[in-house]
Amino acid sequence: MEKKITRGNFSGQFGFIMAAAASAVGLGNIWRFPYLAAKDGGGIFILVYIILALTFGFTLLTTEIAIGRNTGQSALTAYKAVHPKWGGIGILACLVPIIILPYYCSIGGWLLKYLSLYVTMSGSDAAADGFFGNYISQNVEPIVWMFIYFAITAFIVFCGVEKGIEKFSKILMPILVVLVVGISIYSLTIKHTDENGVTRTGLQGLKVYMIPDVSGMKIKDYFVVIMDAMGQLFFSISVAMGIMVAYGSYAKKETNLMESVNRIEFFDSIMALLAGMMIVPAVFTFSGREGMAGGPGLVFVSLPKVFNAMGTAGKFIGLLFFIILSFAAVTSSVSVMEAIVSSMMDKFGLSRKKSSVIVAVYSLIAAVIVCMGYNVLYFEITLPNGSTAQILDVFDYISNYIMMPLVAFLTSILIGWVVKPKFVIDEVTQGKHKFGRKTLYIVMIKFVAPVMLLILLLQSMGIINI
Repeated sequence: MEKKITRGNFSGQFGFIMAAAASAVGLGNIWRFPYLAAKDGGGIFILVYIILALTFGFTLLTTEIAIGRNTGQSALTAYKAVHPKWGGIGILACLVPIIILPYYCSIGGWLLKYLSLYVTMSGSDAAADGFFGNYISQNVEPIVWMFIYFAITAFIVFCGVEKGIEKFSKILMPILVVLVVGISIYSLTIKHTDENGVTRTGLQGLKVYMIPDVSGMKIKDYFVVIMDAMGQLFFSISVAMGIMVAYGSYAKKETNLMESVNRIEFFDSIMALLAGMMIVPAVFTFSGREGMAGGPGLVFVSLPKVFNAMGTAGKFIGLLFFIILSFAAVTSSVSVMEAIVSSMMDKFGLSRKKSSVIVAVYSLIAAVIVCMGYNVLYFEITLPNGSTAQILDVFDYISNYIMMPLVAFLTSILIGWVVKPKFVIDEVTQGKHKFGRKTLYIVMIKFVAPVMLLILLLQSMGIINI
């Protein structure tokens, strides 16, 4: 009993849903989803994503939350509690946030820098050619902003489950929703005539975003869309990194898990769609289809140019946008840090304060190294998937492209074939709650998910080429 009091709990189902949704709605939704949708044929990607969210995502999310609540422990120790011989999954799951947190906070620092520019009405500076590259290659300033960002994250985790994570999520998530909806509506009303006399509107951009474009697509292209959408789900719903296991362990036994999963799933999908509606029409209006090919640089390179082209209105839209992105990033980095802190508390019996300090020291040192990867420690290597990388990219590749699919694959084998789906079903139906999509869950966890995850893992490792 003392251990549970020390770990903390969410106050109720609403608090659990808000915290889990806050974790899910991060850079993956607002940054990554829009450029993948633009790259993969708009509506085709959205359709595939929604189908996968309701099947593949639902399965992984339900599994991890159920493991957490059943064991009352975080990932590092929970998997061993599920089956003594499968504790290695917990070690892998704990390593993922350990790798992610330093570089996530480095990116968070970039966001705060851009936010500061728009707060001081200097957003036009961010639109200058080469600004982003020049900024991240500086020796000191990126580290300073990273420290500030990490201090915010660590303070929330330090305050605990109910008074920190839950309270923060309940305040920020409604604000986030209002801001995203507001800018999404505004993006549909804009109109621009370029130097060639071509006029484009936000509504035309919405069509590009929402209506499937299958022209010229081959079987191979559809497979790419499926793999991209699967990879996006890891970012979107915070699975395979110990977060949902930890949050599940804080959920009270009377919490209706299936109802909670449905709401988290719905909230995450809506926010991802709105993020695309907020970004894609605006970029299309001012930059055409070419501007939508900005990829990961969309936020830091393409969008500031769009805001600058909007004139006075763009200064305020840019300010609101980077407020949204900063809020979303913090809610996610809090959950990433919490996954590590909770594991240390469970494994070593340390207090929250001591665990938070240890994680903070490690993360700051590693984050400084990541920041230096763009200047004094700069190098380039070619990854197995063919991409060129430096320190941040290497961290991202190992955690998101190798370890997360591996953790999810092993988890599906453990639940589907070792302890059997009944383990999760019994936890979900505790208190006579219904398990909607139970048959779907069994089929997914036993057959579909393992195969899809194995293909994704082999693709990421460069063993199979799409």
